[in-house]
Amino acid sequence: MSPRRNRPRGGAEKPAAAPYDMNGERYGLERTESWQGEEWSVRMIGGGAAAKRYRCPGCDQEIPPGVPHLVAWPQYGAGVEERRHWHKACWNARDRRSAKLQRSRNAPRY
Repeated sequence: MSPRRNRPRGGAEKPAAAPYDMNGERYGLERTESWQGEEWSVRMIGGGAAAKRYRCPGCDQEIPPGVPHLVAWPQYGAGVEERRHWHKACWNARDRRSAKLQRSRNAPRY
């Protein structure tokens, strides 16, 4: 019996896969979405690039380092301080969420 081959037979090698998430969106590339009559810039952040803790404005929960998420900010007239880090599910459900959730007075503010 001959040993098993670990490489494909013949043909050209396949190019390396691009960094996609589960829905086929590319990490690091910016796209524009419309929400509440404003244009928002949205960028996917991969787990390897997420090095800090953030607080998601959709669910008011912490996004720990190493968790893929997205960053959204108003496209026009917004600076760096207007960026918000969201869980992807929270961003997709932003229109179905109730009014702002309030943290307790003892909760940390990130």
